[in-house]
Order: sequence, then C-alpha cells, then structure tokens
Amino acid sequence: MHVLFITLDQFRADALSCAGHDIVKTPNLDRLAARGVRFASHYAQAAPCAPGRASLYTGMYQMHHRVVANGSPLEDRFDNIARAARRAGYQPALFGYTDQGVDPSVVDRDDDPRLDTYEGVLPGFDLVVELDGRQAEWVDSLRARGYDVESGMAGLATESQRPASLSVSAYLVDQLLTWLDRQQGDVFVHASFIRPHPPYAAAGEYSTMYDPSDMHVPIAAAATRHGLHDIALTLPGIAAPSEAADMAALMAQYFGMISEVDAQVGRILDALEARGDLDHTIVVVTSDHGEQLGDHGLLEKLGFFEQSYRIPLLICDPRKKGAHGTVVDAFTEAVDVMPTMLDLLDLAPSVQCDGASLVEFLNGNTPTKWRTAAHYEWDWRYLLVGPHRIEGPTSPVLRQCNLAVLRTTTHALVAFGDGETLCFDLDADPTWRTATTDQAIETSLLRELFAWRSQFLGGNYTEMLLAPDRPGRWPALPMPTRAE
Repeated sequence: MHVLFITLDQFRADALSCAGHDIVKTPNLDRLAARGVRFASHYAQAAPCAPGRASLYTGMYQMHHRVVANGSPLEDRFDNIARAARRAGYQPALFGYTDQGVDPSVVDRDDDPRLDTYEGVLPGFDLVVELDGRQAEWVDSLRARGYDVESGMAGLATESQRPASLSVSAYLVDQLLTWLDRQQGDVFVHASFIRPHPPYAAAGEYSTMYDPSDMHVPIAAAATRHGLHDIALTLPGIAAPSEAADMAALMAQYFGMISEVDAQVGRILDALEARGDLDHTIVVVTSDHGEQLGDHGLLEKLGFFEQSYRIPLLICDPRKKGAHGTVVDAFTEAVDVMPTMLDLLDLAPSVQCDGASLVEFLNGNTPTKWRTAAHYEWDWRYLLVGPHRIEGPTSPVLRQCNLAVLRTTTHALVAFGDGETLCFDLDADPTWRTATTDQAIETSLLRELFAWRSQFLGGNYTEMLLAPDRPGRWPALPMPTRAE
C-alpha cells in the first residue's frame, strides 16, 4: 500500500468548495473527499508553522512537545510519523519542508549550521527535494530558464508574473512525479506545499481567477477587545488592510493560491490513477494551521480566534469504501493524525501520542467515547525575545505568554497564562465577539480545560514503574523502537 501525505500551509477549513464555499474552486480536494472521509471540525494544535507541525508529526500537544515558536528545537527522543513509516518498512521521502529545528543535544559542534535555522528536516525522512524558506532549488530552476528571481519570500511574491506551470507548487509536483516513475514497490511520500502561505500572490492565471468584487466582507474586529488583540492589530503584516478594496484583492489572491495548489494535487492523483496505483494509496491531506484572512482585523496565524486553527483533514483509504464520501462533524485534532497513521500501517500504538486513531470513523462508525471539544494553544514569547520584538509596556513573564483554548459546540473559552480568561457565547454569536453572561458556564469550561491539561501532562514513562514486574503499560504497549 502506498501512502501519500500532503500538507498545505496556512489553509482554512472553510476554503474548500466541498465545505460549502460558494466561490473558491477545489475540484481535486473535493474528489478526495468523495473517495474518503472529510473531517469538518478539525483543529490544528498550535501556530505558527513549527509548533503546528510538531503536533502533527508527533501526535503530541504543544504542552507536551514544547515547540513554542519557529526556532524551538524538537527533542530527538520523540517518535514521529517518518520514524513510524520506517518501522512499517517504508523509506519515507520528503518533498518540501517540515520546519523542525534540530535537537541541540545531537549536535557535536557549536558551528553546526543546523543550529542557525528552524527549517530542519524531521528525523526519519529522506529529503528528496528541499523547498524551505529559501526555495533554492525552485529559484535555481527559474534562473536557468532566464528569469531574474530572488530567493525566499521575494521569489514567491512574483509568482503572478510567471506561468502557473513554473510555480513553486508545480516544481514540487514535477520533481515528485519524476521520482515516482523511478520507484519500485510501495512508497511513503510527504508532499509539503508552501501554498497558500503568504506572500499573497497566486501563480500565473490563478492570480486573476477570482474577482475581488466577489469577495465576502471579513468579520470586523469587536469594538471592545482583549489587550493581546489590540497588540496584534499593531504588528506589521498582521493587521489586515484597512481599505476594503485592498482586503478584497488580498482575499482573491489567497483563493487563487488555493485553486492552484488544488490543481497540483490533482496532477499527483492523475499520475497515480494512470499508473493503476490510486486504488492502492492511502491519501491524507491537511494543513499545519489556518489563516485569519481579515477576520477580526487580522492576517496570518496567531492569537485565539479559530480561523487560525480550524483546518481541513481528508483521509482516503481505498480499503474502507463503506465510509467514502462521508463527513464527520465530531471534533478532531492534528494530534489524531499520527495515531491514525500507526493504525492504518498496522503498527502498535505509541504511548507518546496525545491524540486517538480516527480509523473507527473511516470504518463508518462512531467511537463510543470521543472528545466533546477541540483544544489548541498559542505561545507568543517569540514576540518578546525574537527579531521582531514588540514595543510597549513592560513585558510579562515569558512563562505567562501563552494561552489555551477549549472550543465546544456552544462556547469557546480562552485561558491565559496569567490566569485571565475570556469566554465567548457561540450560540448567541458565532463570530466570537460576544462574551457569555453565565458565570456557571465559564466555571464549568474552566474545570474542563484544567482536566484536559492535567490529563495530557508530558511523560512517556509516567505509567511505568521500575520494579521486577514492571507495572503499568510495559510491556503491553512498549515504547516504539526508533528506526534511524
């Protein structure tokens, strides 16, 4: 069985036509939804990229893996999706990037270049095509064609000036399909697309695919806001354009990027189908986090609003036809992806994982016990210690610069590291701008959030005792053997 694991960067769940969007066109992602299961209430665990991907790749909440920023190292002791694939007999191949900083404890020299970047490769993957923030391979290919292209985000900002066939996403797929033609036997391939990540410039004809006049008006920022929201509205690149026309133009480019990357996903599916392999391929499509897209006056991914965390998840297993085309409305999370992959690959569960397998949903069943809320976290200490240090009042203690969100079907509770809380009544106002007036509800949600945090405190060995009979999970659920 082949495995195709696709990540799209900064992709909102509601930007899928199969999710009810009446403007954006995503025919190939819709095609996957028809061949599998779409999880309609799926949430990333953290933002920005490195924290979100750390949870996706390890099955762990941020409070467990502690990757809190782009630049926080991921501890090498943790299991991950690539290492699991190796245990299943694959040689997992990476096209793109994983944004996981090296664990300094495995580095021998202070001048090791891996210590200078968060854009490292997740241990276990064989890097085939590297498309980190520099986009060097893609930029070199354009220069060889005579294009004067800058590296990094500057090159992405000029995508609309070149044919879509020369986009960074097209380059990734070109290389993937060439590689695929050389493979014998089953493959595990991770296609990690940078789009629809900013800069907001769609490739070629996709830059004019959507008319700005057709764009919806984003949710306005509330008149009364939390101080963290006010700070975010002052950050360059985070505050949404103040002019409606500029915001509409940006939104049209975002949707153009989505349709273009959808087309590139379609190329992979078409190639697998032509080879006779699509019916023998598990396909997983998701994102690392969402995008504010002007809602609440914000762009990018940050804070506590769910636009930054509600993301798509499509899982297609051709062996499980009974549930094909179904939609799961139960709350699911990025931490569920790794345990699901372990299950689909017939590997033992990992005691490390905070999530749970989704295979019962893929079988068309509803688990007897399942979470009744979604959870995510955001740690903003990087704003205080990083290169874009914010200006303002005396900085709070770094350990308090974090928040956790509990999102039920009716309410959303935001708990800050300093003890402050916000509680939104989503029944009264689904735009997250109306506070609950029922203190009993907020107290109940606080208890639920506290129980969640207590339940998932980190520690692979917490249920094992060093004693002659080794009570606890050992050896019923042994720690996975790391495959280097």
